[in-house]
Amino acid sequence: MRIIAIITFLGVLCTTTYSYGNTAMYARVSNNTTSKGRLPLKYVHKIGRDTAVKAKKDTISNDSAIAITAPFKNAIAKRLQSETNNVNPDKTARGPWISLQQYLKGQAAGLYVNEPSGEPGTVQNMFIHGTSQPLLSAREAYSTQPLVILDGVELIADHPFAFDIQQYKYNEIGPATNTLAFVNMDNIESMQVLKGLDATSIYGPKAANGAIVLTSKGASKKRRITFDSYAGVATPKSVTTINGQFENNFRKQFYNKYTATGSFSDLDALPLFLSDSLNNSFYGPANWNDLYYGSQAIYSVNASISGGDERANFDFQLGDTKNGGVADKTGMDRYNTRFLLNMKPLDWFTFSAMVTANQILRDRNKNVRDRLAQVNYLPDLSTPLAPNKDSYADYLDQFRDGFDKNKTNLFAGYVKAAIDLGNFKFVSSYNIDYNEGYRDIFYPRTLLQTTNYASDYFGYNIRTAVNNLATYEYKINDDNKFNFSLGNTFEYDTYRYTYDYAYKGTTDFIKINLLNSDPNNGNYLTSQVFQQQLIYKFLDKTKNTQVAFYGKVDYSLKDKYNFSAMLRADASSNQQPTNRWFYSPIFSAGWDMKKEFFAEKNDVSALNLHLSAGRMGRYENFDNYAQGPQYTAFIGYTGNLITPSYGGLSTMTRPYSQGYVPYGLKWAYTDQASVGLDAEILKKRLYLSLNAYYKHDKNMLLGVPSAAEYGYTSVIQNGMAIRNTGLDALISGVILPSDNKFSWRTSLNVNLNHNVLTALPGGLNQIAIDNTLLKVGSAVDSYWLLTNQGIYNTDAEVPVANGKTMTYNGITLKTGDPKWKDINGDNEITNADKTLQGHALPTVSGGWSNDFAYKNWSLNLDFYYNLGRKVLNQEMANRFDFYNNDGANDINSVKEIFYWEKRGDYSKYPIYNPASSVDPYQVNQDLFLENASFIKLRTVSLGYDLTSQMKKHFSSLHRFYVYASVNNVFTLTKYTGPDPELVDYTGYDNGYGMQIPRTYLVGVKLDF
Repeated sequence: MRIIAIITFLGVLCTTTYSYGNTAMYARVSNNTTSKGRLPLKYVHKIGRDTAVKAKKDTISNDSAIAITAPFKNAIAKRLQSETNNVNPDKTARGPWISLQQYLKGQAAGLYVNEPSGEPGTVQNMFIHGTSQPLLSAREAYSTQPLVILDGVELIADHPFAFDIQQYKYNEIGPATNTLAFVNMDNIESMQVLKGLDATSIYGPKAANGAIVLTSKGASKKRRITFDSYAGVATPKSVTTINGQFENNFRKQFYNKYTATGSFSDLDALPLFLSDSLNNSFYGPANWNDLYYGSQAIYSVNASISGGDERANFDFQLGDTKNGGVADKTGMDRYNTRFLLNMKPLDWFTFSAMVTANQILRDRNKNVRDRLAQVNYLPDLSTPLAPNKDSYADYLDQFRDGFDKNKTNLFAGYVKAAIDLGNFKFVSSYNIDYNEGYRDIFYPRTLLQTTNYASDYFGYNIRTAVNNLATYEYKINDDNKFNFSLGNTFEYDTYRYTYDYAYKGTTDFIKINLLNSDPNNGNYLTSQVFQQQLIYKFLDKTKNTQVAFYGKVDYSLKDKYNFSAMLRADASSNQQPTNRWFYSPIFSAGWDMKKEFFAEKNDVSALNLHLSAGRMGRYENFDNYAQGPQYTAFIGYTGNLITPSYGGLSTMTRPYSQGYVPYGLKWAYTDQASVGLDAEILKKRLYLSLNAYYKHDKNMLLGVPSAAEYGYTSVIQNGMAIRNTGLDALISGVILPSDNKFSWRTSLNVNLNHNVLTALPGGLNQIAIDNTLLKVGSAVDSYWLLTNQGIYNTDAEVPVANGKTMTYNGITLKTGDPKWKDINGDNEITNADKTLQGHALPTVSGGWSNDFAYKNWSLNLDFYYNLGRKVLNQEMANRFDFYNNDGANDINSVKEIFYWEKRGDYSKYPIYNPASSVDPYQVNQDLFLENASFIKLRTVSLGYDLTSQMKKHFSSLHRFYVYASVNNVFTLTKYTGPDPELVDYTGYDNGYGMQIPRTYLVGVKLDF
């Protein structure tokens, strides 16, 4: 009913809002350039140029409303911001990308995209100017993401609070779908990556990590029809498969070295799955890859129709996109629809609204680990999946007796009214963003050793906002101009889920209404299929509110010197009652040096200096810090992390494992400053932009270890601070201008970033949290590792001091143990001998684009690179630590089907004694730390413009463009793993990153 009500409400209002704040400002400017911050339209290749000019004339693209609703769209504001932010959506739409993160990868200086898996629809992360928090869990990763704004609507992401009830936190319960995968790039007119407070301040604390602003294509003054489509195939990379014989030979070198007879029995029994060399399942052909890897069809079809006049116009769009994964038969289907209507009944009054509805369906992987993490139940793990095709096919057949249905619905819309009385303008809007997810699972007993499993999940996230903004332009004379702005925002967020799961159903053949078996029975909530004591139910709901008031003054002197000052007051219900409000001042200035020094110089087309400084509160995304000390209805016990009762009685307890929340917690905030220079020289053939930035996130919360007698593992305190400094650079040039038959344009963007932890709560110098060390003066994304210096080949090689042999955590080191560096010289290897090494995030990143054209032909090559990044190869650590993994019935000991794939360089690792008590192949040593820098040829695209030829037959044709592209062409890297990108935000490569496929596609773009 909630969904129906939302659709009905927005459908009745049925209109599109005009972009809010900077969104609209950039939307208007983007009509004049192909990509703002790059070269003007006249220097773009002729292909598509005439079409773009014609489109500008025919499309109002909210033009009639921009003058009304964009108070920050003025010459003053334009000169106060960097020119490096814009991304060309038309170009990115030609790739087979399915998420916003994929579209933006390598497209903007200062934006780093983390894509840990090629499985379509999975969660990906973005970081603008580094990380503002140590990435200890999904909570921190969520809190460091930039705000995404679509046509003025601030999009709400899927909240990770459901992780609190999970024993294994690999994936969030529910569909775990990337909610930014709904963005249809064929419908986007402009994209901006906003980084400094001078650009993000109007969006407030939620944009403290930066903002991604998307503006959709507008309606037309007359009828307009567009059609965009591509079709292709995603192909896997070749792999080398192995079987039991290979694994047996691999292990035998360890046993031959460390046993007297060279037999397994002297050290340990051979695992059952390797004990019989006549077992064809393990020692026969390793042809499982024929069923696991495979090419998949991909396609996208998008069409739109718009029309109207200056008084009223509309746009309607439909789209369908299918993206297939190349492993485990994964895939994603996306359905898009959007309707907007602009109305201007009076010359001074505009009313508009928009609604977009989208659905995402996912076929997820069948990983054993992910399935067992979902089930919270570990069967016997001693026998892994066999590498034989027939055996693997029998395993896959078991899934046909169950199901795993994943669906995500997403809705966004707004209504807006604007008044234009000349110098005075006012706009009021109501925005809404809503997403909901479903996941229904049934695993038959054959997958869980006679225990079947069912679960149902429904969750939703909703954000509603009311924005009001008034502006007044005051001109004293031609040399002195002011623009005054006043605005306020009321924003409400709600996150909710209901979740239940059950074991040991009466049958594997009931596939509907698993937990609530009889809706016609009065006892509807009592399952007739599962025993009541084996049913677990969870629900949670959080709500938070943000209120903001702000004022802004822009001043221009002689159109050369521009100044801006803004003051915000923000209040959040997620802050404690004694510290609800935070006040943020932001200042910026610009200097048009072209007018000052080069007014008569034609070689210098533009030269602008801009700087900014300010402070902004950081939005607290979680509500559990707002009320101080608290109780919970959950109590945990072995085997089930959290349950709401004990012995059938409801309980209350302190959340000891989550940390003590005291009174007096305050807002975290960010201090930012930047200075930049933009230049357009050599008669507009060369564009340069340099922007140096300083970002210092302060007073952030962190759990500080507490005394054991208090029962809490930690106490939450303010005081953590992280500083990011760096440089964004963009160099764009026309090597060969379009006046020639052959032309070449190139663009390189670069970001250099350095982070350092500057403070910890309570004046502490360092804190160890699991395998992470936070140390003041060091980077927060560094690994805490032992330094490996080889192997002890004999007991005599082990150092002895004062008659005592060197130890590792109290265990005497022996022959076959690692030679770890004794940093502090105490002849004991402990955590004190670990050092911070490498960076999980790149220190240098960016993209390089080259556009070539010959007559109507065009060729594009896009490169993407990360430098200065290290990865811990946990997959290889697990492979060499077979002795401990085989004997542990632990979820980390799961062997997937891709266990039978040879990855990495085996020869680079020493042959340690696998049975040693010191755990010689533990991952937290620099033995497994690898250089993961890379450069990728991400896209090669060849196109041909048929507009002039086809226009002879279709007079209304504006554009007819066909193209073919190859994506993910090659990677240059020293990393020995499958792909240096397939690593999550922690920097650990656990081997679960599914291949990012190479794709081949052909497409067409029509515009009538």
